[in-house]
Amino acid sequence: MDPKSQKVKLNDGHFIPVLGFGTYAPPEAAKREALEITKFAVEIGFRHIDCAHVYQNEEQVGQAIRSKIADGTVKREDIFYTSKVLCVECVHMCAKLVQPALEKSLKTLQLDYVDLYIIHIPVALKPGEELFPKDENGKLIFDSVDLCLTWEALEKCKDAGLAKSIGVSNFNHKQLEKILNKPGLKYKPVCNQVECHPYLNQSKLLDFCKSHDIVLVAFGALGSQRVKEWVNLNHPVLLEDPVLSAIAQKHKQTPALVALRYQIQRGVVVLTKSFNKKRVKENMQVFDFELSPEDMKAIDGLNRNRRYYEFL
Repeated sequence: MDPKSQKVKLNDGHFIPVLGFGTYAPPEAAKREALEITKFAVEIGFRHIDCAHVYQNEEQVGQAIRSKIADGTVKREDIFYTSKVLCVECVHMCAKLVQPALEKSLKTLQLDYVDLYIIHIPVALKPGEELFPKDENGKLIFDSVDLCLTWEALEKCKDAGLAKSIGVSNFNHKQLEKILNKPGLKYKPVCNQVECHPYLNQSKLLDFCKSHDIVLVAFGALGSQRVKEWVNLNHPVLLEDPVLSAIAQKHKQTPALVALRYQIQRGVVVLTKSFNKKRVKENMQVFDFELSPEDMKAIDGLNRNRRYYEFL
């Protein structure tokens, strides 16, 4: 990893910035605030922007990126933009509809390509108009899926120049193996984006990914935004953990910065999410200090395999 550029090399030769700006927000804020906060993130130095069709704010995020290109803050090649294909939007991940889903995102973004396109979740939802189809009890309605066919469709997107790199999200090692062992595999996933933080450090999955030259990308790295639809609100707040607080105090940093720095030092690309300008700016300070081996060991010891995003 080159500390000057703060990027890590992907297995296809492209580079991903180690610190990313996540744009998911609850629906009521997603569109309203995404334009201004994404512009601000780019202005203060974020070059890795993580979004998805299902966040319903790609139009605003694309507008923010284009405005920062237009005013000379960045060039297009300075920005690393990630989008995701959700199974339901391409009819139970029917492979022939993956590329149109990406083309739709690009049209919304008004960009020529994405830097990274990933399968959002390794399951399919019942096809239809709704993004998240539910039954009368409010449970998601699932459908069958062939991950290998979906992967082949992503490979075609890369070949067509619509996506520079392709990867996956929320995959376990068995689902990753399914793709890695696929006959005729053309491109390996460059990354696996998963929930990862000191209470769920994913050390086994991280080792597996490293052994296959796949980068682990951490979302929910600060515990989570407390969104009741997605998150178990009964879990303790990660950033109030006494061990994190003590390490933060020692380095004169915040517990959030310690949690982010922990990921970067273990070779994980980390996404931060905040629509608060002060916090967005503060997150850039992750490069201003280093954790000691003792700090890292103490944070490793916090693991309790606790998921905030349970995806029940």
